[in-house]
Amino acid sequence: MAKKGGKEREAFDFLPQYLIMIMFEEAVRVGCWRIAVFAVLKTMENRGVRMNPYFKFEILHECAQSGARLGRLTTPHGVIETPCYMPVGTQATVKAMSPRELREIRTQILLSNTYHLYLRPGHELVKEAGGLHKFMGWDGPILTDSGGFQVFSLGDLRKITEEGVEFRSHLDGSKHLFTPERVMEIEAALGADIIMAFDECVPYPADRAYTERSMHRTHRWAKRCQKSQLRQDQALFGIVQGGTFADLRAESARAIADMDFIGNAIGGLSVGEPKIVMYEMLEVVNDILPKNKPRYLMGVGSPDCLFEGVLRGVDMFDCVLQTRIARNGQALTSRGPLTIRNATFERDFTPVDPDCDCYACKNFTRAYIRHLIKAEEILAARLLTIHNLRFSLRLMEQMREAIKNDRLLDFKKEFYEKYGLAQ
Repeated sequence: MAKKGGKEREAFDFLPQYLIMIMFEEAVRVGCWRIAVFAVLKTMENRGVRMNPYFKFEILHECAQSGARLGRLTTPHGVIETPCYMPVGTQATVKAMSPRELREIRTQILLSNTYHLYLRPGHELVKEAGGLHKFMGWDGPILTDSGGFQVFSLGDLRKITEEGVEFRSHLDGSKHLFTPERVMEIEAALGADIIMAFDECVPYPADRAYTERSMHRTHRWAKRCQKSQLRQDQALFGIVQGGTFADLRAESARAIADMDFIGNAIGGLSVGEPKIVMYEMLEVVNDILPKNKPRYLMGVGSPDCLFEGVLRGVDMFDCVLQTRIARNGQALTSRGPLTIRNATFERDFTPVDPDCDCYACKNFTRAYIRHLIKAEEILAARLLTIHNLRFSLRLMEQMREAIKNDRLLDFKKEFYEKYGLAQ
């Protein structure tokens, strides 16, 4: 029956739209519902409407005060409430954290990295293990970056051509080639819910000519990624580039939007440019990207950038800041960042953040954690990592509640005053 149905549906490929509509009306009249459904699906395809049974993005509410969006993204491994922050698990682990602890701090989705997992342990091994979810013991949604940023960060160790990027491993110097087709193959093996197209990330600063050439190559690679995507149960996101040139950003946003990806990412920002420039680029891009699809700002996660991104229509964020500064003895708190290793906290027997509900803040003091840092105990990094991640996840929860209640600007003002940020 499936085979017959496939042939019936294929027959619509050779019909003009007006005949498809006639067949639809006749099929409804006589009660032939299978043909009617095929006609509807083909009509939607002809009109550029792409359906995927595994993914759904809904905008639940728009803040009357700010215009920010409250959304819900459904994936094969669970539902993500947006706007959201994604902890980074580059090598199939969020540093110092177990999956159980990530669940306890109410993590919705993790990010991992194609480049690093390809080099070690290898995507084929991950596939053999049952995919990334089973390999790392995480049953929630996962997003994998394409590895574009990492490859282009290699500098002299890589060579860019139209085919792709030839590079040497930072681990052992071995030679490798990433093409859009190869990246889609690797990401299919890893099995993440959301995958990124292979793009060329432009450094800051970069001249206009180079940025424009790179942008057009990213668009061509995006089309090749679409053609070579292997799994329907993975949502492929296109990536907007264009550096810090507003007209190029607009051109890239239009090009990526026209390709009709399930979601859209904004890359090449937070690479050294002033924050005000990043915000300007976001405004340009999000005025063009379709409103009914999720928007992901790559590599951004400081509290002020989370607020400013959400206010400009961003739904998803990721950043290593939270885990990186934790390993250096720093904490994000509602009253601003603190360097816990400093002597001023030697006899401070208060929680890292009195307003925080994480395990570290409920059970330990600044003095104790400082002692662990000075003694070079692993637990110090673990406790501060738990706290910093929970701080950012909780901040996004508070933002979602503020959007729901049409008071995001009020909440931003309250947070900034307490945190010590200028409005």
